[in-house]
Amino acid sequence: MNKSQIHAKRLQQFIKRVDIYPVSCERLADGRSDRQWLDAVLAGGAAVVQLRDKDSEDGKLLEKARYFRRKTKEAGALFLVNDRLDIALLSDADGIHLGQDDLPPEAVRKLAPDMIIGLSCNSEEQAMELGRLERQGGCPASYYNIGPLFPTGTKEGLAHFLGPQAIERFSRHCRLPFTVMGGIKAEHIPELVGYGARRIAVVTAISRATDIAAETGHLRNMIADACRKNSHG
Repeated sequence: MNKSQIHAKRLQQFIKRVDIYPVSCERLADGRSDRQWLDAVLAGGAAVVQLRDKDSEDGKLLEKARYFRRKTKEAGALFLVNDRLDIALLSDADGIHLGQDDLPPEAVRKLAPDMIIGLSCNSEEQAMELGRLERQGGCPASYYNIGPLFPTGTKEGLAHFLGPQAIERFSRHCRLPFTVMGGIKAEHIPELVGYGARRIAVVTAISRATDIAAETGHLRNMIADACRKNSHG
């Protein structure tokens, strides 16, 4: 397969299989390492994982990313790296997730045409611009994230939270697949699915669970149940 076909295959897997989207954060995992977290979320059936590590030195981060790649490949899951294109390329990750202040997605697409590229959208205007590019056929992103929806301690200095109603507003502007994130707990899932979310990204809802594998499976089942109820409604 050429790189365009590899990207298309990865994106189809993302669209069809991803429900819960676990994002790692070792300092918020109650003493458990990222490797322990990874093994547990994969045991719980996660179809995608994102390595988010802003603390490790580059050599340690690359070693960790290669472990993530090996384990996700064995499990048939997708592996994305947060922010770091160099680490994503060197570990043969399936993709990368970018914030608005990270590398521009169009530059990343030139260097990594086979990768899934996710882009955070923190305002309706950003979703509108992404939708404009998508309609013109020049959008470098594969999917986008809507958030933060609720107050969260994962990122410092946040004061503005979008609320679940943003899902309808943002998704009207851009037809790309999307995830939602930011302070999401299990009790939010039925409402989020009701607004149209199908891929729900979480950090502490999983990382601080007593049994990470069981909670991953539980959240996946909650999403599936909510989707069934909405399809019948």
